Amino acid sequence: MRKPPNEGLGQTGEGEGEGEGAGAVAEGAGHVPERRCILSGAHGERERLIRLAVGPDGAVAPDVRARAPGRGAWIGVDRATLEAAQAKGKLKGALARAFKSGEVSAPAGLGGKISAALRQAALDRLGLEARAGMLISGSDKIETAARRGEIRLLIHAADAGEDGNRKLDQALRVGESATGTGGETLVFPEGRAILSMALGRQNVVHIAIIDRAAASRVRLALDRWRNFIGPDGGFNAGAAGKPDASAADVNEG
Repeated sequence: MRKPPNEGLGQTGEGEGEGEGAGAVAEGAGHVPERRCILSGAHGERERLIRLAVGPDGAVAPDVRARAPGRGAWIGVDRATLEAAQAKGKLKGALARAFKSGEVSAPAGLGGKISAALRQAALDRLGLEARAGMLISGSDKIETAARRGEIRLLIHAADAGEDGNRKLDQALRVGESATGTGGETLVFPEGRAILSMALGRQNVVHIAIIDRAAASRVRLALDRWRNFIGPDGGFNAGAAGKPDASAADVNEG
């Protein structure tokens, strides 16, 4: 069978874009599709990189769900690196090679558009898992599940109080020691207001996921967003006024 253009970049190292429908070959056989970042040259799992697609006007736009038809280009760098490459003209050359056209352009604010798209994808994923009944919230419920070793992923809002975080993290460690299960903890890039909005609940400060597959899906969506915006791209606790640790989680829903 003829191999589609630029398929299997992890193996060949050839090409920077991909043909229509790329990434579907051999996935059922355990193959993990890889792509090459047009800026760094590094290869990575397709689902962890960010796809750029070109519109009718020749301007590229984020295609974070990798659904747009036609050739695409992939990036695996953070926003600061992308914007530095754009300022120096390196992004323009990389896009021209990936799309095999000098008419392709990167609009001003591309980094912000990618960040917004990744943010929305992460919020959508949390909403889907919440509607499917895969998430639990409320400090007491989470602590109980953590001590039983049932939690696969524990998430704290960026403005959660330190005491509340410490209490649940300790419960997670107790459960891990007792059962040998491996739960993970991460900080959501924004505060409780956004986390609550995504879940359709009030005052959500912490959430936990017990199902392993759901935890993997959420972790992937959050990792892509967090990796792109970098450590300084999320919630600004100083500007928003971080709650006092002793009162942060009192009325969590």
